[in-house]
Amino acid sequence: MKVKLYGVRGSLPAPLRNEEYRAKLEEILKRAIGSGLASAEQIPSFLDHLPGHLSQVVGGDTTCVRVESDTGDIYILDAGTGLRPLGDELMSGPWGKGQGKIHIFFTHTHWDHIQGLPFFKPIYVPGNELHLYSPLPDLEDRMAYQTTERFFPMPFHSSASSKHFHQLKVGEPLELGGAITLDTHPLKHPGGSQAYRFRSETGTFIFATDAEFTGEDLMSRPDDAAFFDGADLLVMDAQYTLDESFSKFDWGHTSYTMAVNCAVHWKVKNLVLTHHEPAYTDDKIFENFKNAIEHRMALQHSRPRIFLAREAAEFDLKEMRENDTGRA
Repeated sequence: MKVKLYGVRGSLPAPLRNEEYRAKLEEILKRAIGSGLASAEQIPSFLDHLPGHLSQVVGGDTTCVRVESDTGDIYILDAGTGLRPLGDELMSGPWGKGQGKIHIFFTHTHWDHIQGLPFFKPIYVPGNELHLYSPLPDLEDRMAYQTTERFFPMPFHSSASSKHFHQLKVGEPLELGGAITLDTHPLKHPGGSQAYRFRSETGTFIFATDAEFTGEDLMSRPDDAAFFDGADLLVMDAQYTLDESFSKFDWGHTSYTMAVNCAVHWKVKNLVLTHHEPAYTDDKIFENFKNAIEHRMALQHSRPRIFLAREAAEFDLKEMRENDTGRA
């Protein structure tokens, strides 16, 4: 099973601003001068040794994740603006020829998790099948509502692909292609949200964004522990710093500190911090990432191994199992 991230921001898209871009350039150039960079041939090595906040960007698209089974079946989690580049990639395969099946699972239908769907090219190709999944009984109405003529020029049901809606039942596993079993779990979030767990011989991957966890929740909700226990890979909401989470209680998101606490408590092997606050710069997000690792070390645990969610990041569960050292 392989997981690739296409959108990692929360609440709304947050493209890199000119001020932040210039600040990055200035720091990179200062480092180049300090390193004695003297030729174009030295540039790749120089760039490879830059710290994370300079060598890459976190990305500005909202939530979208691709899961690929060991047999090549593709499943999509959420339809934020990250769905647009994912759709562009799919167009080079059977989805561009009207011969593809598309499976999208929704955690919930807040704007930042559905706003990429009207810009997803495969749904406009005749012959493609679009399968949409959620515990919500009215998912079809919600998808159609965002593309009424007041908001978008192409109504959802006028796009050329066929549409199929599937209502998931909590506690009833769904068998997917590629020998994957899917389970759902309700999360604490305004209006509700769902975690998705993909289980196969390769390992267990859980996606749990738009969820608020507190220390009290950690000790009083045994159903959470049963669902998350021992996951090989957990991509989890970590939108805030701990201080900011106190001022935004009941907003439905988790601090990176509490995300680490949860993952340690649940004996998760690999944790990916996602749904980044749109007001945070890359510098701030990478600082949070560093602090999350330090917090786990302060807890005197070697697991989970901690990663920062960024656009185009990929995780291969088989490789992670084979190479797992338990360290960040």
